[in-house]
Amino acid sequence: MGLVAGAAAALSARSVFGAESSTAAQATALRAVKLSGSETTLEAAAVRDLRASMSGALLAPGDEGYESARHVWNGMIDRRPALIARCVSTRDVVQALTFARERELLLAVRGGGHSFPGYSTCDGGLVIDLSPMRQVMVNAAGRTVHAAGGAWGAHVDAATQAEGLATTLGQISNTGIAGLTLGGGFGWLSRRFGLACDNLVSVELVTADGEVRHVSEHDEPELFWALRGGGGNFGVATALQYRLHALNPTVLGGHVDYPHTQLRDVIEFYAELIAHAPREFSADLSLGTSEDGSPGAQIYALYTGEPKEGAKVLAPLQHFGKPLRNTIAPVKYVTAQTWFDPPPVDPLHHYLKGGFVREYSPGLVEVLTEEFRPDERSSMYFQNANGAVTDKEPTATAFSHRNVTSNMLLISSWKDASEDEAGRASVRAMWSKLEPYTDGYYVNLNDADPKSTDSNYGPNFTRLAALKRRYDPMNLFRLNANIKPA
Repeated sequence: MGLVAGAAAALSARSVFGAESSTAAQATALRAVKLSGSETTLEAAAVRDLRASMSGALLAPGDEGYESARHVWNGMIDRRPALIARCVSTRDVVQALTFARERELLLAVRGGGHSFPGYSTCDGGLVIDLSPMRQVMVNAAGRTVHAAGGAWGAHVDAATQAEGLATTLGQISNTGIAGLTLGGGFGWLSRRFGLACDNLVSVELVTADGEVRHVSEHDEPELFWALRGGGGNFGVATALQYRLHALNPTVLGGHVDYPHTQLRDVIEFYAELIAHAPREFSADLSLGTSEDGSPGAQIYALYTGEPKEGAKVLAPLQHFGKPLRNTIAPVKYVTAQTWFDPPPVDPLHHYLKGGFVREYSPGLVEVLTEEFRPDERSSMYFQNANGAVTDKEPTATAFSHRNVTSNMLLISSWKDASEDEAGRASVRAMWSKLEPYTDGYYVNLNDADPKSTDSNYGPNFTRLAALKRRYDPMNLFRLNANIKPA
């Protein structure tokens, strides 16, 4: 990564990847970056041949649509790929992937573009952009859904809820399903039905050699094991099939807000609540600001079980403390899935640190109550990580974090690039006090700062590294929580 970053920084953003006319862009060679970090030249004829072989658009700097296509969700990420392959089919993915592999180009894969550290794009490389591939097909009788690799959670939820069905997806509706699922996939339904990867039936995967593989428990089971938590290390997921469950389109949910003076009590109550709640009940804890800007805490809750049981299950939360606000009421599940939605391309600069916690120990509670104070820039969020997630053994899938309580996130956002250095430093300083209470991290919600990827996969790392050597020996798929080939 250091070589790549160094080479990209050495290149002039305007002279190498900057704007020029569309005609000129298609008639001249392009300078690009290789996996090694060294510069290379893409001959105009080769680029023309790739463009002609694709049904979707191939965009270079200066082409119409390039500027909008290069932007991802996090406004902090401002990169200029040499080429963006806007794939509309699996064949397009194969063509673009083969082009990158043969030239050893730096490669990024974009589904929803929600990667906090910007893994879904790159400077000077080739981006395989799946966003045009959003088809969703529901088999209501068979209780499965088949979705293309560029689909968002919103696309799948809309189609499945029309049939009174659902599967576990994320808590932000414009998140891409592929990246979410390959990294594990927490959501409002994970306490009840398990992670998104636990509900995966099969994957259409294009591996580094350009082969299109149907991967499931019965077809290439070792690779299927790796895809369920191994992130984007093993290929491009062009289609995913999930198991569906009956889910009433109207559920019970909302948030209860408390002042900072009740913070310690709220944290301890939340820890007890989530430890003993029935699996139909999901609750997350936020340490953020209230409507008037004052610091406080919020418990977000969603109950998806039998309606007649809802009031009983939610009673402990409804009667706890002295809340400032309580919004719990009947709500459409698809609406609850949008509670935290940011713009698909957000001008704000976002940075976060995250880690799993096994318990809300006295030491952790002390740091949260005495050291951290939410403000308009910074907040913390605790995503419940227990319930049905714990039903599988740590080695049953590549996702090994099966014995934790919450995914703890420290998040900060600001408006201008001039604040990036100070903003990141502030988060890192606070995280240094929180990290001792963590046990690994969620690869889908983290940063690109150096850390141990090997230990994060726990007992599964050796097996994953061997599979990486088998399916991606050149580490073509490296812009992720990377597993290096054994």
